[in-house]
Amino acid sequence: MPQLGGSEITTEHAEKEEKVRIAWGVTGAGHYLKESFDLFLGLKNDCGDRVSITSFVSRAAEEVIRVYGLFRLLEVISTGAYMQEVILESEQGWSYPKTGRFSRGNYNALFVSPATSNTVAKIVYGIADSLITNAVAHGVKGGVSVFVVPVDIEGSVQSAVPYFIDRELCVECEKCRQACPNEAIEEQINYLKCQGCGLCKDACDYGAIQRGHVNLVIRDIDRQNVQKLRRLERITVLDNPTQLREALWAIVR
Repeated sequence: MPQLGGSEITTEHAEKEEKVRIAWGVTGAGHYLKESFDLFLGLKNDCGDRVSITSFVSRAAEEVIRVYGLFRLLEVISTGAYMQEVILESEQGWSYPKTGRFSRGNYNALFVSPATSNTVAKIVYGIADSLITNAVAHGVKGGVSVFVVPVDIEGSVQSAVPYFIDRELCVECEKCRQACPNEAIEEQINYLKCQGCGLCKDACDYGAIQRGHVNLVIRDIDRQNVQKLRRLERITVLDNPTQLREALWAIVR
């Protein structure tokens, strides 16, 4: 065995001690968003310093994450150290220089979850004009394992929606407007200002501010693009958060 400073270190031991580096790409879908956050939070909590997670956040995702009240959790998942940053598309130039890390093979895997139909279509047709699609393109070229969780696979989905005002229940008492620290209460909630804190809901005595679900029918073109995505080299399509969890833990182990 080789001697280094009086300590015996085997190749197997060194591999076990090496940190697993994961990139998480988030796009602007509400479906599977909370489930994705829960999984990456769980991974970080269970593995601690053994895993580093860099969060790549699209412009649309930045807005959607805030509306769902999840933005503060990004800094729990990605603590800010090198290779553990929260990288916002809104703060990147058009060349997306941070995605060059994938070409250098700095990550063990890239997970895009959730992936909108727009992102899936761009990947399928080789368009890399956004932070996430650039990351996927560089990841494939750099030999990084790429996993994608599309939200529009087939049939229909029940998707969670952020807070909204049921105008049939609203009595216009203005309590929600007074409670909102971001001046997001208008005729409806302004999602470009809303931070998803829920203070408006807590202030409403009439149950007029709610969260719920909508049923969405998957378009044929989106279903076809997911099928094409499955046929691309070095990209694995995951159908749901359960498969995402299994793939995450396979990489970590």
